[in-house]
Order: sequence, then structure tokens, then C-alpha cells
Amino acid sequence: MPIRDDAAIEITAFRWVPDFAQGLVRDLRVRWALEEAGLDYRVEPLGFERPKTYLQQQPFDQVPVYREGKLTLFETGAIIEYIGEQHEVLLPRDRIARARAIQWNYAALNSVEPALQGLAVIDAFFKDEQWAALRRPGAEDFARLKLKRVADWLGDKNWLEGDRFTIGDLMMVTVLRIVRHTGLVAEQPALAAYLARGEARPAFQRALADQCAPFRANQPEGELV
Repeated sequence: MPIRDDAAIEITAFRWVPDFAQGLVRDLRVRWALEEAGLDYRVEPLGFERPKTYLQQQPFDQVPVYREGKLTLFETGAIIEYIGEQHEVLLPRDRIARARAIQWNYAALNSVEPALQGLAVIDAFFKDEQWAALRRPGAEDFARLKLKRVADWLGDKNWLEGDRFTIGDLMMVTVLRIVRHTGLVAEQPALAAYLARGEARPAFQRALADQCAPFRANQPEGELV
């Protein structure tokens, strides 16, 4: 759905981030969920210096914040679960299927993302540090183990719980993209195909394009594109 200035839903997002973070900032998850649900939204662009009042809505000074009427939410897992509760396209109405989809939302955030993010932080910020060179092999092995667990569960299924895409898949796909700078996902063919299916969804493509457009428009002078 198009971004509309008069939309009832508003999210916060950064005006610009460095190349390595483009397409990974967490507002992408919420944009994708809104696209899948067919909901218009508007964006409050933020710089790296946020107003002090922002902490009253996002205590960790991150993006996104989700606003809809009197409702304000932070944390992408909670936000996409809320969107899914309103729209069956993302969260089944059958209580067992719904619970299992929510379970995978949590699994992506708690069982997989920390391992992948730990490796990505080393590579993005500390690659020239001596301690990082010593730590990286262990971090990579830990990330590889988590990816294998997901691949083993996935098997030959299209999505984590079968043929239906849910918020669990949406979250897992965005988490897998954290290590896009490595070949770790490609080591698991089933997982690589799963990631490709997620990224090929039209709603994902629209969300990604909308997130990245401001980065190009606000490229700082002297920064490499």
C-alpha cells in the first residue's frame, strides 16, 4: 500500500543509515507487515539525534515506534503480532495455528537473532580489533548452529508451519537477512530457498523500496553510495 500523509497509522524510521544497515533497520518488519495486511501508513523520519520526548514512547531510543490513535507500541515482535491479530492474512484464526505462528515470532527474536546479530556486530564495528579476530570463529559457529536448527525444522516445507506464510515467517526472514554479508544461509539450501521466497513476496519488495528511498535522498555529502 502507498505511504499516505493522512494515514491513521504512523511509524518512525531513520532518514539515513550507512550502507551496511540499509534494508536491515527494524522498521522494515513493520512496513512489511502493513503491506501484507494492505494497510496505509505514514512515516515520521528521524535523525540520529532524537527529541528527548521520544524516550517516552521508545525507552531504548530505537526505531520503529508504531502509533495508531491512542495506541503506541515499540518492539517489532509486539507490533507485528498486533497487526496480525487484526488481519488474518498474517495470523491464522485457528487458536492452535495462531499460537504456533506467534511461537515462531518469538523464536526468531530470541533463539536466532541474538546469534546472528552478535556476528554482524563484530563484522560491522570491530573487525579490526584483536579480540574480535579471536571471538569471530566462535560467533560464526554459534550462528551456523542456529541456522542449521531452522533449516532442519523447515525441511521441504514452504514456510515454518507448512504452506501458510505468517508473522513467524516474516520475522524469521528479516532475521536471516542480518547475515546477508556472509555465506552462512547459503550453506543450507532449504534455508536459502526459504529466504528467497520471503524476499520475493511483493509486499516485502514494496516495504524494502520504501525504506531505502529516503536513504538515497538523504545521502550525506562525502559518503560512499
